[in-house]
Amino acid sequence: MDGATKERDGSRARRYVPIADHGLIGDMRSVALVGTEGTIDWYCCPSFDSPSVFGAILDAEQGGCFELAASAPARTKQFYFPDTNVLITRFFTEDGVGEVQDFMPVGGTPAEEARHRLIRRVLCVRGSVPFRALVAPRFAYGSRPHTVRLTGGIAVFDSEELSLALTATVPTETDGTDVRAEFKLAEGEAAVFALDRVGAEVAPDHCGCGEAERQFGATVTYWRRWLSSSRYRGRWREMVHRSALTLKLLTYAPTGAIVAAPTTSLPEELGGERNWDYRYVWVRDAAFCVYALLRLGFTEEAEAFMGFVSRHISPGDRKPSGPLQIMYGIDGRTDLPERELAHLEGHCGSAPVRVGNAAADQLQLDVYGALIDSIYLYDKWAEPISSEQWDHVTALVDWVCAHWDQPDEGVWETRGGRKNFLYSRLMCWVAIERAIRMANRRGLPADLPHWQSSRDAVYRRIMDRGWCASRRAFVQHEDGEVLDAAILMMPLAKFIAPTDPKWLSTLDSLTEDLVSDSLVYRYDPLVSPDGLHGAEGTFSICSFWYVEALTRAGRLDEAALAFEKMLTYGNHLGLYAEEIGHTGEQQGNFPQAFTHLALISAAFNLDRALG
Repeated sequence: MDGATKERDGSRARRYVPIADHGLIGDMRSVALVGTEGTIDWYCCPSFDSPSVFGAILDAEQGGCFELAASAPARTKQFYFPDTNVLITRFFTEDGVGEVQDFMPVGGTPAEEARHRLIRRVLCVRGSVPFRALVAPRFAYGSRPHTVRLTGGIAVFDSEELSLALTATVPTETDGTDVRAEFKLAEGEAAVFALDRVGAEVAPDHCGCGEAERQFGATVTYWRRWLSSSRYRGRWREMVHRSALTLKLLTYAPTGAIVAAPTTSLPEELGGERNWDYRYVWVRDAAFCVYALLRLGFTEEAEAFMGFVSRHISPGDRKPSGPLQIMYGIDGRTDLPERELAHLEGHCGSAPVRVGNAAADQLQLDVYGALIDSIYLYDKWAEPISSEQWDHVTALVDWVCAHWDQPDEGVWETRGGRKNFLYSRLMCWVAIERAIRMANRRGLPADLPHWQSSRDAVYRRIMDRGWCASRRAFVQHEDGEVLDAAILMMPLAKFIAPTDPKWLSTLDSLTEDLVSDSLVYRYDPLVSPDGLHGAEGTFSICSFWYVEALTRAGRLDEAALAFEKMLTYGNHLGLYAEEIGHTGEQQGNFPQAFTHLALISAAFNLDRALG
């Protein structure tokens, strides 16, 4: 790379707030990412998978943003109002201290929920502080024009498909596309900015300081009441509860769906092509979320997801990928075409920016095990499943018994061709084994001899062809030598004893090949080509799986150290993206449900083992 290229890339990076320098607010319909400097860099309205209104995290010039910050030089700090998803950004200036309280009201009336209101409450807590605001929406990922009109002191942004109304308690001015304000607050004074979705059914409504105060209190009460149901009282309560609150923000209340992440195309490697849209319901990720939330005592979310499964995932839908798609839209739709938004430069210039996800058409056999395991746990810890749900389970298990030995794209959604992945076999075993447990425990009708025969056949296949004698380890795919962190799930899924000599040898091999300072790589793409160019960071769910595998193997000192190290890689709020880069930076979509659910599971099991 020549000097001019380095300078250009450095200049571009300085225009972007790093992925990790964001907090998350939301209303269980959509979310907003708020940077440490007070800028909303990502917001889709009215739902997770809607086109962005503010998308500066993907294009600093064309994406759009909502700036609200001190206009004097300031140090900033960001934290959550305790036990809530209300985010506070503080500004420390020479003359005073101010703060912005960001939240999206939840639990209101249907009319209030339809607004998808985003409130930014500004306070001066010491001295005096000057502030500036810039509201610059760019509709439809920055591809559609809009106008601004002032109506009764309310600024309405109109685009072809969406209108947003901005109310403010300080004077504002417009330049035709954006709205600006400059104001100064003395100690004890406050100002409010509120952004609402408006239209034929929702009229603009002014949000003054009193209304903002009321909604602030109601939102704090909602989150604290929800979190009070947690049964976790262990050593890492703050981190576990932050992860639980984050998973709750990733649920879509109208349908019970759970998204993998609320963002699209945040790069797994700066300048690389591994940029994907994660604003959908991965069956695997959502099922694992159900496990994590049930562990903590949250049953309503599990019940809502089971409702989503019953309504939208029918074993009768025969597709090339089998009766299950690996992912669905938050409304249950199955068509998720992938396309590139060529007009956006991507985060720090990391194009392409993609919406939709072509992996929806892949065959990934492991999703059957993830889903049926979550149904098994729901049936055991929450409430018994219905007879119709059991009919769906038996249909899925019968399909798995007939198709478990196919090659597939695998859990990591490789685009380099299908293989006989060990993890896919493992989770097929889980699907059959958990269904057998349910049938035996509740006396439910099932073809148990056939299921048991298939389960045993999967077990023997894994032990015979998934074990590499030369590596003294279980490997990524049959008759190969490549290691894969996904097989850390073998003892977690109760397929093999965590102290089995073959497993302990595998754990040592994984530690030697894929672990770096507690961080775990998924696999080595140089020795296992995945059809994509470039490298990636360590995969955070695998790092927490590693902690849990060490815990179950009785290596508690190693597990505790690895867990504490992983906590240092979280951002200032305890949030994690999908991956960790070479120098500790967050990479990939953010925050990632996979990572937070694995943190909960690792903390729960390590805490129990430590006593």
